Amino acid sequence: MKQRYFITFAYDGTAYHGWQVQPNANTVQEELQKALSTILRQEVSVVGAGRTDTGVHARKMVAHFEIEGPLDGEQLTYKLNRLLPRDISVFQVEPVEEDMHARFSALARTYHYYIHTRKDPFRDKYSFEIHYDLDYELMNEACKLLMEYEDFGAFCKSGSDVATTLCRITEAYWSKDGDTTYHFRITANRFLRNMVRAIVGTLVEVGRHRITLEEFCQVIEGGRRTDAGESMPAHALFLEDVRY
Repeated sequence: MKQRYFITFAYDGTAYHGWQVQPNANTVQEELQKALSTILRQEVSVVGAGRTDTGVHARKMVAHFEIEGPLDGEQLTYKLNRLLPRDISVFQVEPVEEDMHARFSALARTYHYYIHTRKDPFRDKYSFEIHYDLDYELMNEACKLLMEYEDFGAFCKSGSDVATTLCRITEAYWSKDGDTTYHFRITANRFLRNMVRAIVGTLVEVGRHRITLEEFCQVIEGGRRTDAGESMPAHALFLEDVRY
């Protein structure tokens, strides 16, 4: 009888074309499956809690796989970390009930988007440098409005093959981390492709006083991606947490 296992891990997405396996492109899923298959000496496929785009990072990602017989999770974690590239780190491998699913059992996912306002060689790889003033108080007012809606088609990448654009956002706000550093935190039951970066881009338009709060609502209600702000660069986006 097969046993299902959850793997909890993190990765720097800089060198990868996102999470999901793709032809002719290196991905995190491919690296993880390759390492598991080598160690366990059989073909292993994993299912992730979600998909991250090219260049997006994860401080906590979860995936599941199934295999016959019991495993020593601690020993497998050690072996995976020895074999995987240095930009992928496994924290834990643990058995779960057979009905637990890395994607469909997840109750919430949290993302952070980082920005900084002064040239900084130690932040540039993981944060987006901006050179204009933002009204963070106004942007946080717009964040409150996000939680009044459920349909976020306006922030979904055009042409995405999704059954529904409905999501439930439970928290969204900007925080100041230091004199020149800030981050945006957002939690929802699910996210659409490119959704967080499109939301950030539109909030920046609010923060620059280019659109009003009323116009921000009109963007959401209109459901057209072309009305929302530009998609912000991927390198400053992190999947922070997945909760079950």
